Amino acid sequence: MGFLMTERGFSERRACRIVGLARSVQQYQPLPKDDEAAIKRMKELASENRRYGYLRLHAMLRREGLVMNHKRTYRLYTEHGLQVRTKKRRKLPRRDRVAPQVPERPMQRWSLDFVSDQLADCRRFRVLNVVDDHSRFCPGQIVDVSIPGARVARFLDDLALRMGLPEEIILDNGPEGTSKAMFDWSERTGVRLRFIEPGKPVQNAFVESFNGKFRDECLNLHWFRSLHHAREEIGRWRSHYNTKRPHSALGYLTPTEFLIKTTAPALETLAVSTLPLNTQNQPEDSGSTRP
Repeated sequence: MGFLMTERGFSERRACRIVGLARSVQQYQPLPKDDEAAIKRMKELASENRRYGYLRLHAMLRREGLVMNHKRTYRLYTEHGLQVRTKKRRKLPRRDRVAPQVPERPMQRWSLDFVSDQLADCRRFRVLNVVDDHSRFCPGQIVDVSIPGARVARFLDDLALRMGLPEEIILDNGPEGTSKAMFDWSERTGVRLRFIEPGKPVQNAFVESFNGKFRDECLNLHWFRSLHHAREEIGRWRSHYNTKRPHSALGYLTPTEFLIKTTAPALETLAVSTLPLNTQNQPEDSGSTRP
């Protein structure tokens, strides 16, 4: 077009007719994209959620109507230096991987596991995580310096009052899960206890994955002054995880949105279960617990 119009002196109309191009296409001027709102919001979300990558930020921005194309999100993400620094993973020998079996419905199977951390005064504390393997919803957590089997059984009874109990629970062979209190609880409630093989945490893959997110996005980002402070921050993170954090395995829905989409009867219990259960009915900051 430029050659015909400048070198040959053809008019725009004649040049378009020769090359078979519509004049509207020739005259089109793309409008500059206004990225300011998307950039501002992306920086806010990245500041609030420092361990989120661009795909999770894209899901949140798209939900707010600020972006639609993930390539645009990635461009803005890299241009403004928001990349998350990650540790290099140790290379493992190549082996066949078997995907864990996902339950067909919510409340079919829960997974339980413990993680540990340290307070500012060097006292160790533990967290019991509970995850619904179908929806990835976290019904609750226990945060304390000691969590015996009897405490776990009472905690599960509290969950039963709030949202019911699953058909089975999968857990490791630690002293809490294999305690008499837990076996008595299982017999009383009819919930089956399934134990993984020793040294094979991959058999409890759903809660192990949750543990990694929990440590990366919560425990590693806080310096807990006291047990009470730890309970507050962990409860706040759990509420965010259930209701605001897009989950890649759920098509970037939150666990709560996924539950609402897949099972309407869960709506009533969800309204209650999203409250931070781990901060209720627990001592403020004592080093002892009742068995």
